[in-house]
Amino acid sequence: MTRPPLLIESPQNPQFKLWESALESRGLKKNGKFLLAGLKTVPEALRHHPERFERVLFTDPAQITGWRLPPGVEPVQLAPALFRTLDVSGTGFPLLVGTVPKMPAIDLSQPPQGLELLCALGDPSNLGALLRSAAAFGVSRIVLLEGAAHPFHPKCLRAASNAQFALTLLRGPRWAAVNEAAGPLYALDGGGEDLTRFDWPADMRLILGEEGQGVPADCPATRLSVPTTGAVESLNATVAVSVALFARYASVKL
Repeated sequence: MTRPPLLIESPQNPQFKLWESALESRGLKKNGKFLLAGLKTVPEALRHHPERFERVLFTDPAQITGWRLPPGVEPVQLAPALFRTLDVSGTGFPLLVGTVPKMPAIDLSQPPQGLELLCALGDPSNLGALLRSAAAFGVSRIVLLEGAAHPFHPKCLRAASNAQFALTLLRGPRWAAVNEAAGPLYALDGGGEDLTRFDWPADMRLILGEEGQGVPADCPATRLSVPTTGAVESLNATVAVSVALFARYASVKL
């Protein structure tokens, strides 16, 4: 590092307060900044997506000695107590400050483009795990329905392992509008068609409901099911959709 870092020591500093707001969905929506943490994810994101970040935060300049910071990324040294406040995962590793990308609203009256996943998951960790599977198995677009967790919440970022940067994220409507969406529409349900025998279309919308609630009964989506031994009543929503995404990916690859 050749540039002397900015030093922030007061919890009343406006910049620090802005970054602290990124720990909650409300602050993410209001200020549009997110914090990325992780011994692997931070270097990887800085290497592959440098344009998404504007600050790197640390407690000791020695932590980033040898880092080749892009011109647009400013080093900022924080007092240890301030850093610990932002480092909610307790990594002790430098954090990146990024700008939440624009997530345009989708027009569901238009046909799907590739595999689109309409998601209402409200738990950020579950959403992050889903995004990771979606990136791995070729989902083209993620549509976040009203009430879904924020995709740049710290817990979601941690679970997704940088998958956010590989996906197109779109804002979706309320459930009532989903009922009017152009199809084909599919949803997972224990009583649906066995997805291992299903002929997956190239363009489709797969709907994932909120944890514990599932997809509303009046949603006009064709139901698909993940075959199991029956030893458990049901699968976790994220696990079930990951299995479905793999099944589709495998069928397309064959």
